[in-house]
Amino acid sequence: MAEMLAAAGHQVRVICSTPSYPHWKVLPGYGRFRLARAIENGVKVIRLPHYVPAVPNGIRRLIHLASFALLALLVLGVLMVRRRPNAVVAIVPSTMAAIVARWCAKLFRLPFWVHVQDLEAEMAIATGQIGRSPLTIAAARAVQRLALRGDRVSSISPAMCAHLAEKQVSRHEIVEFRNWARPDVAPIDRPSPYRAEWEVEHRFVALYSGNIAAKQGVEIIAQAARLLAHRRDLLFVICGDGPHKPALAESIADCDNVRLFDLQPADRLADLLGLASVHLLPQMAGAADLVLPSKLPNMLASGRPVVATVDQNTDLGRELSQCGLIVPPHDAQALADAIARLLDDEGLCDELGRNGQQRAAERWSKQAILEQFERELCAVVDRRDGDLEWSVLTAV
Repeated sequence: MAEMLAAAGHQVRVICSTPSYPHWKVLPGYGRFRLARAIENGVKVIRLPHYVPAVPNGIRRLIHLASFALLALLVLGVLMVRRRPNAVVAIVPSTMAAIVARWCAKLFRLPFWVHVQDLEAEMAIATGQIGRSPLTIAAARAVQRLALRGDRVSSISPAMCAHLAEKQVSRHEIVEFRNWARPDVAPIDRPSPYRAEWEVEHRFVALYSGNIAAKQGVEIIAQAARLLAHRRDLLFVICGDGPHKPALAESIADCDNVRLFDLQPADRLADLLGLASVHLLPQMAGAADLVLPSKLPNMLASGRPVVATVDQNTDLGRELSQCGLIVPPHDAQALADAIARLLDDEGLCDELGRNGQQRAAERWSKQAILEQFERELCAVVDRRDGDLEWSVLTAV
């Protein structure tokens, strides 16, 4: 997003965290206690050092997010005094940092756009990350409401936009701004190089690639693998990292039809997705309309069908209509049956894969989505030659 704005002639500054996702460990080359500046593809990037817990839990996550928000407040304030931008854009998560960005924008009387990737408080409530205390839930929602105010409030799906309206966000301020499929992801016309690298001899591969945390519910994949242990032609491959990875590794230790790998480099995404005969997209019950997984567009663009554990009457369920199979959340037997059905029906598998590729091209075109964002942002600023300040405030 920021690179597109810079390429279009805007001056863009990004304030973000030092990279630690998804390992909860600051990556090599970045100091834990020093601010890092760089120009990346025309974008001025400032990476802030902040607390990153080795083992995240409720309190440590709050400190993690609060430490970034406080540093962002200082840095954003100094930058805005030195050179007043024409707009401030904040990304949720993190809710705390978005509140900071809103305060700064209000102080300097600047247009403010907040983009919601997921409703952080609602997701934490749905997945049990903050407990069930009514006081805790009320406090989390109150903090969330402070962030969801701006000249524009955007999110990634119709259901997410509807949730914003339910949070008393004015409908004329709400804009749908989708995630996009990577342009380099397409069906591959050769065996994936990962087959040789990982010595995959099975005919079929059921693939999950992404974060391994509470809201994904990846443990259902291990349960389905046990139910399909008799299928000697099928291998389950899980690529990812996250706080639940050690527990997942322990649960599949005795499963010879499941392999667990680290998250693979982004520039090899097409090869990784091309390894799949079918993509797996587990979701926790109650969380599906609180986020539309960013991995979905690339799954569809790869030309492979998707099996998702989600209710039919959700955005995710509707997006997967005629592109994959939908099974109830937490139903391992239904997931196993859907996988087997696709593997045994090559015609259905190919049809769903083609439909998914076409849908990705129609609904998740990167260029079209970003051009729409630029038009909307320029309409808010009411000028095209402005200096756009984008604060990337996710501290995951």
